[in-house]
Amino acid sequence: MTAQLNAPRLKVIAARRGPRLGCLALAVLLAAPGAGSQAPSPLQAPAQAQAQAQAQPVPAATSLAYTLTIQPTGDDALDAALAATSGLRALESAPPEDGPGLIARVAEDVRRLPAALRAEGYWAGDIGAEIAGLAPDSPALPATLAAALRDGTPVSVSLLPRPGPRYALGAIAVRPAEGADPAAVAAAAARLDIAPGEPARIAPVLAAETRLIASLRDTGHPLATVVAREAVLDYDRQVLDVTWRLAPGPVARFAAPVVTGQQRTRSAFLDRVAGRITGEAFTPAAVERARQALAGLGVFASVRAQPGSAVAADGKLPITFSVQERPLRSIGVSGAYETNYGLSGRVWWEHRNLFGGAERLRLEAEVSRLGVSSTEDLNYRVSAGLRSPDVLNQPITLTTDISALRERLTVYGRDAVTAQVGLERMIGPRWTLRAALGAEVGRAAPDGEPFADYQILSLPLSARWDGTNDLLDPRRGGRVTLLATPAQELLGEQSYAILKATGTLYLDLVGEGRGVLALRGVVGSLAGATATSVPPQQRFYAGGAGSVRGYDFLSIGPVGPTGQPTGGASLLEGSVEWRQRLAGPWGMAVFVDAGAVGETYRPEARNTRIGAGAGVRYMTAIGPIRADVAVPLVSQEGSSGYGLYIGLGQAF
Repeated sequence: MTAQLNAPRLKVIAARRGPRLGCLALAVLLAAPGAGSQAPSPLQAPAQAQAQAQAQPVPAATSLAYTLTIQPTGDDALDAALAATSGLRALESAPPEDGPGLIARVAEDVRRLPAALRAEGYWAGDIGAEIAGLAPDSPALPATLAAALRDGTPVSVSLLPRPGPRYALGAIAVRPAEGADPAAVAAAAARLDIAPGEPARIAPVLAAETRLIASLRDTGHPLATVVAREAVLDYDRQVLDVTWRLAPGPVARFAAPVVTGQQRTRSAFLDRVAGRITGEAFTPAAVERARQALAGLGVFASVRAQPGSAVAADGKLPITFSVQERPLRSIGVSGAYETNYGLSGRVWWEHRNLFGGAERLRLEAEVSRLGVSSTEDLNYRVSAGLRSPDVLNQPITLTTDISALRERLTVYGRDAVTAQVGLERMIGPRWTLRAALGAEVGRAAPDGEPFADYQILSLPLSARWDGTNDLLDPRRGGRVTLLATPAQELLGEQSYAILKATGTLYLDLVGEGRGVLALRGVVGSLAGATATSVPPQQRFYAGGAGSVRGYDFLSIGPVGPTGQPTGGASLLEGSVEWRQRLAGPWGMAVFVDAGAVGETYRPEARNTRIGAGAGVRYMTAIGPIRADVAVPLVSQEGSSGYGLYIGLGQAF
């Protein structure tokens, strides 16, 4: 629930003459435009000017063109506000038909632009103007404009801001309305974040008022309002005194939420998901948490929250969530290309609401190494997964996955069936915890060796923190993923644990995502066993897309008698990537990746391999399409001289 405030206007309600040189105090209201004088606010003026431009008819051949100059004031923010507010600037490409039309436009800006001065704290300023070097009321001006119209010569127009001194904030007071709780008002006033002596700009005053209301709502007052607000200008002292009177309203707790708009989703299920805030003290954060819980089910295209406008006699505030369901089914196709393994493709089908409780069934098939000379070298995987949210009447998701796969990689081969059942829970908006029980049965072998059967039971545990702003194209924030997978190989009676930590950081150094520094680090260790004593897919490798670009996939690490990597017991990786937005949807990236695979469980940087490269990005609604080229900076026998990688989403 938010409060929206429009930009203010000035309304004189009292005046008195001071003892020196006409000291004048003006009591003014910070009020929404629309009542009384119709002078547009600084924020409305550009939009009104644009609307006038759209309504302006296409100028005739005899239109009176003009060139506009706004005299600089020395205050960049003020100059920008004046330009944005000016109707002359907005309509410059649609000149008036004659001299009177131009004079009228200038007169409108002379009336309009003082609002921009006041918005930046120049409360005593005004605007002058010249047309063709003459004052707008000069008797010679009509003839001059008529001559320019006949000759087709553009007329010079100058706006001459006279800002005068910049006023400061004077006394600032926040008082309780009659009958209001003074303690609640005092607590809100502590978050005001403006102080006497600061420039008397309008935007900070309005932002302070917004914070006052937000503070009261954060402390359980859903109906908090500003009963009165007034600002008093003192031209003699050159200050603006501001006073608010607040009515916090009653403290409230949530009534049981109501969910409306569902068609195929069970109402009892949605009431349970949304109803976890029932009885909690009202806060906007709790409203958003409940809204996100509904949106996170994946069933709805939109979820809107509407708290009630009155608190019931029992102190409960009603709240309604309006939802709009997505289509039940979806199908998707994706593809990628890598020089070492060629084309890969993936297709999936998904049902988002299988039994009416947001159960999501996903069937998926993937194939890679398309285009190789023999079908014996193809990789494929087929899988089925079911996610069932809110099991045991708790915010816990039950996940079930089963896959059948065939891998023929340059370093090992594997045929296997895997199954996993897990529980997943979000802790707050950022953390996700997961625990699962996994089983895998199959046969595998390093390259060139005979296949051996294996059976693995595992207990994958993970914790993930995601503080980024976007899933496929993060521009700020970071991610941390911690994995620990205790495992037991039944046939070889080998116990071990795979440990891995991954962290990424995204720094928006230019602003608005135009230049982002992306960092990635990975540390891994195989504890309790040597690398050669566990099946090859359980070992660590590096190289290729998502690892060290420029090197063949899985090519970095200890090598066996055949010269092929055998996998290691530890892993170190790091990446530095600069992502630069160019014109329109285009962007580019330059990067350096490094990685090392060790023979013992202690990660080590010996035999580090480094790759570097560059790529292009094309931004789409679902993330960037990425094409990267990388080369190895440290030579490695048997590895290609470059790598080409194409895919959807950033590299990390």
